[in-house]
Amino acid sequence: MLQKIRRVLAVIFLFFITLLFLDFTGTLHAWFGWMAKIQFLPAVLALNVGIILLLILLTLLLGRVYCSVICPLGIFQDVVSWIAGKRKKNRFRYSKALTGLRWTVLALFIIALVAGFASAAALIAPYSAYGRIASNLFQPIYLWGDNMLAALSEHMDNYWFYSADVWMKSLPTFIVAVVTFLVLIVLAWRGGRTYCNTICPVGTILGFISRYAWLKPVIDTSKCVNCHKCARNCKASCIDVKTHTIDYSRCVACMDCLEQCKEKAIRYTHPKKTETTSVSDAPSEQTTGHASDNSRRTFLSTAIALTAASTIKAQEKKVDGGLATIIDKKIPDRATPITPPGSLSARHFAQHCTGCQLCVSVCPTGVLRPSSDLSRFMQPEMSFERGYCRPECTKCGDVCPTGAIQPITTADKSATQVGHAVWIKANCITQTDDVDCDNCARHCPTGAIQMIPSDPENQNSRKIPAINTERCIGCGSCENLCPARPFSAIYVEGHEVHRTI
Repeated sequence: MLQKIRRVLAVIFLFFITLLFLDFTGTLHAWFGWMAKIQFLPAVLALNVGIILLLILLTLLLGRVYCSVICPLGIFQDVVSWIAGKRKKNRFRYSKALTGLRWTVLALFIIALVAGFASAAALIAPYSAYGRIASNLFQPIYLWGDNMLAALSEHMDNYWFYSADVWMKSLPTFIVAVVTFLVLIVLAWRGGRTYCNTICPVGTILGFISRYAWLKPVIDTSKCVNCHKCARNCKASCIDVKTHTIDYSRCVACMDCLEQCKEKAIRYTHPKKTETTSVSDAPSEQTTGHASDNSRRTFLSTAIALTAASTIKAQEKKVDGGLATIIDKKIPDRATPITPPGSLSARHFAQHCTGCQLCVSVCPTGVLRPSSDLSRFMQPEMSFERGYCRPECTKCGDVCPTGAIQPITTADKSATQVGHAVWIKANCITQTDDVDCDNCARHCPTGAIQMIPSDPENQNSRKIPAINTERCIGCGSCENLCPARPFSAIYVEGHEVHRTI
């Protein structure tokens, strides 16, 4: 019964956390956004003391149930391990803990966080790693399915669905997601929770706490017949039947051992001091072979095919009215990257963002995309080739679980200056093509751009934009709607520290 309850809760968490990354409308966050905010590392970075204490108390009471019920990366590995177990049963065996490696990785992880390199630490953070997988690999497949339904419903004069663009937001981040996805599959397929008990920093921290848990799986030596079924089905490889001991720092409280023991020799209870029972006459564990399994290759090839499919860019219109070819805009060389409204400053954002891509997934205008710069690798930055940051949208701050982007109101956003516009005379079509244009001024939501004569002495000369940097909030509408190609004649330069105007 405990195992069934655990599995039901785990499926619920995995399903809805995955939906948070797939739902490009951002509507699900109103009901299930708390599932992202109770993840361990986001709670630490957000300084959410209540959540941290709750997770610690939960571990002290029940053991590492966080890893088997709440953490999406841990549950994902369980799914892979379960599929592998259908092909080959009784495939695990006890192995000694790699304590030195676990604590070394944790130390490097903490050093990276303290030094301000949250993006480097995020490479092995469990929640962020799963977020990148869901955002870069699962979401494109989900969007293609949604677009198919949108096309079908449109033919039936129904608009229950609407299509969305599928595009490559960042090739380096996509590669990281693919590599992480394949490594996790291989490790989980071969060794169950190898990643959680050797690399994951959260697993190491909670493993130390779980040593003192009130409730644990306990072996009753008077009932144990040394059949080794518990050890052979322990995905954490933490049950040593020969000594009747369990390494609680690696046990993820999955309850699989309770189900496998037909003698009811393992109970989930508070351990009591008992006399040690000799097991010298116990039968030795049979050695199982390591013959190659073709099903592994089949599964991995399928995973590779799925990830490769997500790299295909959705078909887009490349002509304007069927007459002229549209040239894609290129990203300008900004001296200072633009961080989202609510992130306060570039330093605050870099220290708190784990690059989970949740804000990127819900950005309705495609303004946010992961950075390729090593100093802020995978952390979102703003760029306006596909759209601009609408003043009425605050979704990124609403969904951010780490506090890297603070929730703000639309009024506060309209008064927050994340950057300022800069005009490039050489790119402006009023100068290059000798035509009138006032797109930037007409679409500026704050009225920060005015059109003035290019020749002050000739009021009939072509008008050019004049920017009031005190009113500009850096929303990027001018840059996005500028007709100049491939570089806009007006672009936004970021601010290290956001200002209130």
